[in-house]
Amino acid sequence: MFQLDTSLPTPLVIQIVGQLKTLIDAQKLHAGTKLPSIRSFAEAHGVSVSTVIDAYDRLVAEGYLVPRQSTGFFVRSFHPRHSFGVSGNASEVQFDSLWMLHKSWENDTAEINPGCGWLPEKWMDDDSLRRNLRAVSGQAGDFLTGYGAPQGYLPLRRKIADWLHEHEIYAPPEQVLLTTGASHALGLLVQYLVKPGEAVFVDEPGYSVLLFHLKRLGANVVGVPWSAQGPDLEALGALLQQHRPRVLFTNPRLQNPTGASCSAATAHKLLQLAERHDFLVVEDDIYAELDPSSRRSLASMDQLSRVVYVNSFSKTICASLRVGYIAGHPDLIGDLTQFKMMTGLTSCELTERATYQILTEGRHRKHLKMLRERLHVAQQATRQRLAEAGLELFSPHASEGMFVWARRPGHDDSAALSYEALNAGIFLAPGHLFYSDNGPSPWLRFNVGYCDDARLYDFLTRA
Repeated sequence: MFQLDTSLPTPLVIQIVGQLKTLIDAQKLHAGTKLPSIRSFAEAHGVSVSTVIDAYDRLVAEGYLVPRQSTGFFVRSFHPRHSFGVSGNASEVQFDSLWMLHKSWENDTAEINPGCGWLPEKWMDDDSLRRNLRAVSGQAGDFLTGYGAPQGYLPLRRKIADWLHEHEIYAPPEQVLLTTGASHALGLLVQYLVKPGEAVFVDEPGYSVLLFHLKRLGANVVGVPWSAQGPDLEALGALLQQHRPRVLFTNPRLQNPTGASCSAATAHKLLQLAERHDFLVVEDDIYAELDPSSRRSLASMDQLSRVVYVNSFSKTICASLRVGYIAGHPDLIGDLTQFKMMTGLTSCELTERATYQILTEGRHRKHLKMLRERLHVAQQATRQRLAEAGLELFSPHASEGMFVWARRPGHDDSAALSYEALNAGIFLAPGHLFYSDNGPSPWLRFNVGYCDDARLYDFLTRA
């Protein structure tokens, strides 16, 4: 059953874990099977007891084994992994936002992944991340075991306040609340600002996770159509005659999923409408540092009077750090800090310190410049190849950011194409995920960081 090789550089613990996982995944070890005791396994394979303990503990942590006191370790009962490469399986997939959240983050979901929402791992500065995590772990203090400050690590909030000042948003550290990523920030704001049944305006199409938050709360979600210059102001004006929203959630820069950005003229008129009709604007500016232009944010025009500003380091440093923030009016930040404590106590000071280390070591600006250059090149190549494959681009003159929004003329529902793509080992993001009513959509979102595989365009041409 086992072939352990001490001549390999792979540690014996990893060899044991890998081989047991393979046997369980292949169902050669069935659910409920009892594994040999730690001592008998060690004797049978000539390894130390501590090595077997470590291997079994890792398999428990990964959900493969279940420990039973005084009895031993048993194979956990769970469904086998779903394979999209097998003909027929993809037709059973339900493309909704929850499915996308789960499956798009699984490494084995598809061989080609242009539907995901993050940058390629090879584009990130993992050397900086590893170095600064080591540096943080050696710092004095009880932050490794403590809860941290409710509002977040003060030096990082000061650094964020400096960045905001550079971008003409004047907010001291007291007006900054750290969160566990931008999705956590949006979730806090949804729960704090929105009541069930209340009208809430969102980008149409817009961020699928935000739509899920709002629908789960029972809000009356009203989509504001987007154009290549930002929200359609004529449509927004008409909607304001029908509804009295408390808040508009918008992603005005390099928008997810369209990749379009709000023009300065549109931004000014949007803020005028917010003043006239008395609603707040939550500005999700998560792609700000991927934007090479000098485009102003809504928050810089409004100075956090009606605008609540949300940002994150997930796209530029590391998604797994889960560090984001909210900047807003002092009263709002005070209330949100209390609400954050009631719903989750504090955010993680360890990751906040690591983020601060990375921002202050001097390499980060160079890394951002590299990301913007890579995105620009990938944007141009992706747009050209999508057009050659027969797709129509939503914003044909844009050339920055992570996303391209495109459709195949004559196709009314991109979900059908996405089902077909799964059988070819390609994960696409069909347009209906990004609409409030989840109705059929011809559009697809492409992440340019994952669109350099010729097989994607071969499929799109043939499909």
